[in-house]
Amino acid sequence: MNRIVANALKTLRLVPRATLILMVLAAPVLAVPTMRADAGSTIEAPALKKTGVGFVLLVSLRRG
Repeated sequence: MNRIVANALKTLRLVPRATLILMVLAAPVLAVPTMRADAGSTIEAPALKKTGVGFVLLVSLRRG
């Protein structure tokens, strides 16, 4: 009986420490959706026009 009580007390002493560690590890994961919600401040660069010179250069180098 004493062994069961000792194991239960040891487990109960570890519970607060385990919850604190889990909260510290889970905080960044839970903060990501709130950071992505504000997408209005993102400045995007204009898309570059694709000219297709790379493919023409590749074909001409293979033939030469």
